[in-house]
Amino acid sequence: MYSIVEFKGLKSDYHCGYCGLVDGKTSVGMWAHTMTVQDYQDLIDRGWRRSGMYVYKPVMNRTCCPQYTIRCRILDFKLSKSAKKVLKKMTRFLSKGEGEKETGTEPMDSCNDDNGIGHLPSTCTSEVNIDLEKPLEIVSLEEIPKSSQVLQNSQTVSADDEKNPGQKHSSAVANDFSESFKSVPKPGRGADPNKPPCRKAKDVRRERKLKKLLQKQQRMEMADVSQHQEASCDNSNTLFLQHHAPQANQPKSLEDFISESLSPDAVHKLEVKLVPVSFDDPAFTESFNQSATLYSKYQMAVHHDSPDECSVSEYTRFLCQSPLQAENPAEGPDSGYGSFHQQYWLDGKIIAVGVIDILPRCVSSVYLYYDPDYAFLSLGVYSAVREVAFTTELQKTVPDLCYYYMGFYIHSCPKMKYKGQYHPSDLLCPETYSWVPIEMCRAKLDQSKYSRLNEDSNAEDENSLQNLIKVRILYKNTVMPYNIYRKRQKRINDEAVVQQYASLVGQACAERMVLYRS
Repeated sequence: MYSIVEFKGLKSDYHCGYCGLVDGKTSVGMWAHTMTVQDYQDLIDRGWRRSGMYVYKPVMNRTCCPQYTIRCRILDFKLSKSAKKVLKKMTRFLSKGEGEKETGTEPMDSCNDDNGIGHLPSTCTSEVNIDLEKPLEIVSLEEIPKSSQVLQNSQTVSADDEKNPGQKHSSAVANDFSESFKSVPKPGRGADPNKPPCRKAKDVRRERKLKKLLQKQQRMEMADVSQHQEASCDNSNTLFLQHHAPQANQPKSLEDFISESLSPDAVHKLEVKLVPVSFDDPAFTESFNQSATLYSKYQMAVHHDSPDECSVSEYTRFLCQSPLQAENPAEGPDSGYGSFHQQYWLDGKIIAVGVIDILPRCVSSVYLYYDPDYAFLSLGVYSAVREVAFTTELQKTVPDLCYYYMGFYIHSCPKMKYKGQYHPSDLLCPETYSWVPIEMCRAKLDQSKYSRLNEDSNAEDENSLQNLIKVRILYKNTVMPYNIYRKRQKRINDEAVVQQYASLVGQACAERMVLYRS
């Protein structure tokens, strides 16, 4: 299997949906006719991201809002307080129907709303008709004549290389407060100095809890004395503290929160179905119309799109077309690898759809759309934690699949900055393509929108382009190394374009993927 791509080059000075600049965005892109999951995994680890069949990479040092790839380490995942509130709210709604009359928007957007806010990075399509069923002729490196001169190591040429264009102080308030109690207030006014001061409610609750715990201990001690006269009171206390206190204080896991909401006697029934993105799949085709209608409703209500911008054809191009080839190896997850729709069915109808890619090392969140009538359930946050839980389940059978990719993190954009609340998370350094904990990045990004995140000044891109000789080219239905292609193609020398493409995708992908040239 080959990944066949068509490099489109630089797209600059177009509208940014994050900050609103009319001509602030800059990116490079390519049309993917077909792509293996391993190639796409390696591409997103170099800052690429797909929108339908189009794969794009922001030019980080030129674009107005640098977009840093962010991933969450699911093996160490910790639920935030806000996420716990969302899970509890969902549990109350499902079990008792509470919250149905609430209105309002989500406290946080979903982790995969990049394209909805910024809209599509490009409406690029390919006019080239490549017959993928037709066998390709392969010319290997061994067929290169020994006398042919090998291309020398070339310097990386990339679009990224262009030059960068009146209350009181708290102590004073405290002094004023203490001064007010130096004189005894008149009867019926102010606090009575003869009575003890009021205590905080949390102190009262803590005392009551401790009192109940002591009472339980005493009852346990009395029971132990009656049954085992030889047992000492100290042993009884120790036994109770060891076996009961830790269990009472043990925090709930993500799985516990989710299982609580799936009670069989609940008022509402929520079911999450994983459906392959394929018109050959019955579950996908049967739910297609309902999904497309929901997408249109969401786009018009949340992102204020016109009906033409969220038509069935646009929905199909954006969220139903994927270049990823479905793979189901024996050592992979039961679902296989590829593109999927994770559908949230409430009482028999779809209220949300999370579009995801299952890759060798991660679950990559592509997009989420939901029924605005259920915005009070904070479905963006809920779907994100459900996708974290789903990734955790996959990791149990595929150890390498231990990351949840949340798309892009934009430090300067509040609607995208919240992704850092999913802990622990890493950001991708735009120069070395190494992962850096987000806690180490915030100070740098506070000072500058664009920053080299890797603090090691000697660190380099380990997968940088070394030479062009092994770059695969598809030319006249024949796959060949670039050196042979350059000799066969007599009309024009496009070495700069091929070099730019190879430097952006990295040496490994340039050797595996096939670049179409006309």
